[in-house]
Order: sequence, then C-alpha cells, then structure tokens
Amino acid sequence: MKLRRPIVSSLFVCSALLFFVAAARAAEEGGASGSAAPSELFKWINFAIVATALIWLFAKVLPPKFHAYAEKISSTITKAAAAKAEADRKLRDAEQRLARLEEEVRGLREQAQKDAAAEAERIRAMAKSDAEKITISAKAEIEAAERAARIELKALAAKLAVDGAESLIAKQLTPQTQDALIAGFVKSFEGSPN
Repeated sequence: MKLRRPIVSSLFVCSALLFFVAAARAAEEGGASGSAAPSELFKWINFAIVATALIWLFAKVLPPKFHAYAEKISSTITKAAAAKAEADRKLRDAEQRLARLEEEVRGLREQAQKDAAAEAERIRAMAKSDAEKITISAKAEIEAAERAARIELKALAAKLAVDGAESLIAKQLTPQTQDALIAGFVKSFEGSPN
C-alpha cells in the first residue's frame, strides 16, 4: 500500500506533464497549420487517456501480484534458510560424532578387553572351583570305596577264618576227641553249684 500511492501519483504527474507538453507543442504548430492541430491534439488526448487507463490498470492489478510474489519468495527464502540451518546443524553433529567415533571405538575395544579378561578370570575361577569340587567328590568316593572294600575284605577274612577253623576243627576233631570234649564239658558242670 505504501509503495502503490507514490507510483500512482508519479504516473499521474508524468501523464499530466506529457499532456501539457503535447498541448504546448500543438499550440505552437497550430499557428503554422490550422487543420492538422485539432487532429493531432485529439491524438495526444487519446494517447493520454489510453496511457492513464493502462497506468491505472497496472497500478491496480500488478502491485498485489508483485506483493504476492514477494511474499512467496520471502517465505521460500525463509524456509530455505531454516532448512540450511538444520542441514548445517546436522552436519556439525555428524562431524562431531565422526570425530568422537575413533575415541568411542577405542573405548569400546578397551571395555571389550576388560570384559573378556573378567570373563576369562571368572571362567578360570569357576573351573578351579569345579576341579576342587570334583577332587573332593573323587576323594570321598575313593574313601567310600576303600571303606566298602575293607568291610568286604574283613567279611571275607572272617569267612575264610571261620571256614579254615571249621576245616581245621573237622580234621582235628575225631570221634574220640569229641567224646573227650563232651565229657570234660559235662564234668565242668558237675562241680558247679547250679
């Protein structure tokens, strides 16, 4: 709106000056040729009317279109500036991450090595603990087997002793020895008060 008023007024002033210059020229020439002056004067008046109509039309129609184009260009420039700022921010973030990437990789490798060492130590401790448990369990089984073998050996030794004594007694005990033993046993009861 502010730009439209000066444009319209300057066009009006230019049109008026053109009209007055044309009228003055026609008046000068009017003295020289009387019949040509009115037709040329009407041509200039017609030109001034057509020029004024065109100027008024352009002053009415073109400024809103120019204003709309200016707004569109301005909004496009604003959007492009915002997109450029966002792209610059993303680029800075990516560059910072890229700069920290090597450091992060080194940190991850160190952490992985620490974790692997800790895991290896845990596995060693667990294997040692399992080996100790197996050793204790094996010793207990060996001791139990040894006890069972000793008991079985004692039982076998007792059976062999009994069998040996029985066979020895069977060999040494003749019917005469049996009679003598029974007689001695009976005699021992005879002297007892029971």
